[in-house]
Amino acid sequence: MPVVPASIIAPIREEFLRLLPVRRDSHPLGCHNPRISDAVVFDRLVLALVSGMGYERVADQACSATTIRRRRRRRRDEWIKVGVARDLVLAVLRAYDRMVGLELEDLIADGCITKAPSGGECAGKSPVDRGKQGLKRSQLTDGYGIPVVTVPAGANTRDHTLLPETLDTFTELAEHLDHAPQHPALSLDAGYDDQPVYTDLAEREITPRVTKRGTKTPIQTDGRWVVERTNSWMNNFGKLRRNTERRCACIEFFLALAAAIITVRSLIRRAWYTHRWDTRPASPRIR
Repeated sequence: MPVVPASIIAPIREEFLRLLPVRRDSHPLGCHNPRISDAVVFDRLVLALVSGMGYERVADQACSATTIRRRRRRRRDEWIKVGVARDLVLAVLRAYDRMVGLELEDLIADGCITKAPSGGECAGKSPVDRGKQGLKRSQLTDGYGIPVVTVPAGANTRDHTLLPETLDTFTELAEHLDHAPQHPALSLDAGYDDQPVYTDLAEREITPRVTKRGTKTPIQTDGRWVVERTNSWMNNFGKLRRNTERRCACIEFFLALAAAIITVRSLIRRAWYTHRWDTRPASPRIR
């Protein structure tokens, strides 16, 4: 049984491989060892993302751990260098926007802390796990909960200090979408109730919806619950729930891949009621 349903992973794999640059073998005599297919390596990386297993455990006779990440033949680092994961997220968001429509007029942001036992560039002492190494994700979603921007940082980083970088990334991303809101609204919890946040949002012409400190406001009142659901979706991936990568570039790669899977899954579920296609699943409830 595939780790991700074929109806979800097949279009992602096809688009991912299409975005890869054409590889030219510069060796004058060629290579005596045939190059393993990019599709095979991609499936192993998806397995590592979903299960959280190490590369040695997801490797088999068809693809070794050496090919995936180690030494000169590491395929993962080649893909990170060309930025194919960012291009994949953009392509998926544009497809979702055309078929369903991104609700970018109402944005929601929040932070989520997970474990990072191996430490690394993006790890820090977790304030909710007795000072152990942890990772924080600054998550920005649209009004439905589609992950638009995810920024990793140390677990000891305050939420409001990550907001400018998150919004800068969103601004760059919105330039490549078919339409972007001019004056969106942004819902935040009480952790963002700080004057620098209001000043920054005013300069960006974003309407703030920030819960005041000391007030007990139900999460359902301002729509903030959708970002909590998105954080739960992201934590379903073992590699994100317990991160063992030490480089930020690798973490960002897996975050982008997880966001693409979540977006395509939501796209199929919502388009199931309004569209028909040859590989349409029998039910919108895709596990």
